[in-house]
Amino acid sequence: MSYSPRLKDKYRNEIVSALMEKFQYNTVMQVPKIVKVCLNQGVGLASQDKKLVDNALKEMTMIAGQKAVPTKARKSVSNFKLRDGMVIGSRVTLRNDQMYEFLDRLITVALPRVRDFRGINDKSFDGRGNYTMGVTEQIIFPEIDLDKVSKITGMDITIVTTANTDAEALELLKLVGMPFKNQRN
Repeated sequence: MSYSPRLKDKYRNEIVSALMEKFQYNTVMQVPKIVKVCLNQGVGLASQDKKLVDNALKEMTMIAGQKAVPTKARKSVSNFKLRDGMVIGSRVTLRNDQMYEFLDRLITVALPRVRDFRGINDKSFDGRGNYTMGVTEQIIFPEIDLDKVSKITGMDITIVTTANTDAEALELLKLVGMPFKNQRN
């Protein structure tokens, strides 16, 4: 028997039936699902210190469990001492089992470690069913060793779904277990 992530099993066994009941879908294929999770980390001081980018790539690789890719500047900006093609950040796109594993760790371990955490904002949808949230410190993830962190940086986490509306995506993410601030049904 092969391994299947806990969140993936929960989606198949509980969430699909709950969403079909609530939104009156005709077939299981109409039920929205999470397609991918994109992690993005910009390093503002990358033009002064090249080690910051290397550290960001290592930390992002540890957090995601998948090799991070450096992001490069598209054009030169003299005020920021930025050249075209200069590495200014890191990013990772997670799909399938790795995506479910990351979401599970984010919901159960990382988000509760945020200082003064009262839930995430439920208004950060883009109108097409995708949700983006910002994390101010990378040290909330248990994979990061506090002693080896040179600079505390944040990151953006985008959850891409197949939902047509924000209401469908909000309900999907609530059922997955995302701790939203305003829990109104």
